Amino acid sequence: MRPRRLVAVTGTGTEVGKTWVTCELLRAAVARGLSTSAHKPTQSWAPGDPTTDADLLAAAAGIPVDAVCDPAFSYEVPLAPPIAAAALGRTPARLADLLATIRRAASTDVAFVETAGGVRSPVAADADSRDLVTALAPDRVLLVAHAGLGTINDCRLTIAALAPHPVVVLLNRFDGTNRTHRTNREWLTDRDGFAVHTTDVPEWADTLLHALLYG
Repeated sequence: MRPRRLVAVTGTGTEVGKTWVTCELLRAAVARGLSTSAHKPTQSWAPGDPTTDADLLAAAAGIPVDAVCDPAFSYEVPLAPPIAAAALGRTPARLADLLATIRRAASTDVAFVETAGGVRSPVAADADSRDLVTALAPDRVLLVAHAGLGTINDCRLTIAALAPHPVVVLLNRFDGTNRTHRTNREWLTDRDGFAVHTTDVPEWADTLLHALLYG
């Protein structure tokens, strides 16, 4: 089965806020009365973490955590998932395994699939996040990026790697009073022609959701 709208969420790297952003979009979708699903096909985490990414996504979507991430592909070592699996003496997942967990989900109005790390980060024994996105053939790709120094390079490289998929950029933790943040947004929009959203307005999640669903 396939949802009416499939959005892949990836990032320019780790710790850019992919999960937080996806949770906010899920809440905005639920508030609109849309049926939603969330998927973190594979994840790794530190044993001391009180919650995993899958826990947070499940709470935002109102679905069981095992529907977000199959426990077989959740690894309690903070390394790239296939490396974490090997460190634990487990067999790393293959791309087909991850796709099967997503396809088991019932059809919904909108589904968000969050990758691990950046687009070239390994997610399976035979795939990185770019391979996962390609296999999903999403309607939109949401690229979560930091807003500060270096993000122009990071966004350009990532979007080039994701071609030809349609990409929407979100500059997370954007501060409109910060000159660097403002200049980065201007370069990405005016010079590169990217569709760029920012998190500096209260309604950003609903505006971004609308662009992902209908843009």
